[in-house]
Amino acid sequence: MTDISSEMTITTLPLFLANVLKVQTPVIGLIEGIAESTATLLKLISGWLSDKLGRRKALTVTGYSLSALAKPFLYLANAWPVVLGLRFTDRVGKGIRTSPRDALVADSTPLNEMGKSFGLHRTLDTFGAVIGLGLAALIVFFLQRANLELTRHTYQTLVLVAAVPAILAVLLIIALVNEPRRAAADARSVEASRPASPTPFSKRFKLFLAIMVIFTLGNSSDAFLILRAQNLGSSVLHVLIILVLFNAVYSVVSLPAGLLSDRFGRRGAIAIGWSIYALIYLGFAIASARWQVWLLYVLYGLYYGATEGVAKAFVADLIPANRRGTGYGLYNGAVGVTVLPASVIAGWLWQAFSPAAPFYFGAALAGIAGFGLIALLRE
Repeated sequence: MTDISSEMTITTLPLFLANVLKVQTPVIGLIEGIAESTATLLKLISGWLSDKLGRRKALTVTGYSLSALAKPFLYLANAWPVVLGLRFTDRVGKGIRTSPRDALVADSTPLNEMGKSFGLHRTLDTFGAVIGLGLAALIVFFLQRANLELTRHTYQTLVLVAAVPAILAVLLIIALVNEPRRAAADARSVEASRPASPTPFSKRFKLFLAIMVIFTLGNSSDAFLILRAQNLGSSVLHVLIILVLFNAVYSVVSLPAGLLSDRFGRRGAIAIGWSIYALIYLGFAIASARWQVWLLYVLYGLYYGATEGVAKAFVADLIPANRRGTGYGLYNGAVGVTVLPASVIAGWLWQAFSPAAPFYFGAALAGIAGFGLIALLRE
């Protein structure tokens, strides 16, 4: 439900900023970077706090509720600082919920089925995204099917419709999600001092975080992929249909990728995924026609499905069970804090050089990170 709401409002937000508010790419990069990075501290604290209190569900509900309250106010946005404030609030909600939610999934799963569990989680999330983008495409079809650029009226309609599933998501979590006993039992063994300290974790976990930071520095906000698609001549309707296709591929791949990682190992799966990412970003850099965007987004869905859930399962392999909340806080925090410079750099490269420049940069760093993962992080 949350993904239905987010895909209708947040995924289309870069088009609203560029087409309606006429915001330049460096500012869009700044907004997206700040929005993601502001969640970092809360991801660290909420993960540690969920370990200490053993109350992962309460933190998860709080985070989803805050995001559900923030998004409807995008209806009133008339300047980019307003959008920044609302994106900040939405991401604070994400920061509160993400680490406890990931730990809740891990607590509910046997260690030898982590890949399957996180793959299923991503599949369900992505199924919601497909529904959300499908609804958005339907609204765009009826309101502005021939328009290359998004209109204010269309975006406001998307915001209003998206409020319903956001509220339903909170109610469903409250009613249906149960706290595993394991979280409460493990909480008693967590030290209250030095929140989010990395000392309990292995060198392999720290090395993986360092490599992940290198990769993420080139993995700027997906807003730039959307803007690149429009830059190559795709209309708003076409962009939404492309995103539906991307999420459909992502959804289909996530669960099998998780199952394969349980059987054959996660390090190689992540390295292969990053190699695919490098080729995709190189493709976005050299693309010159709309049809190429469709192919690249299909491959991007393959990359996402093959790596995101597997990466989170890999984190669970590297950290103690009673430190999962803190461990996921560190993982999500390391990624989140790097998104700000990544998106600012991408926006600057786009405007200072060309729309292709940020994609060359991302491809290069993905290649370096993939090599580092294989060469330095031994099984």
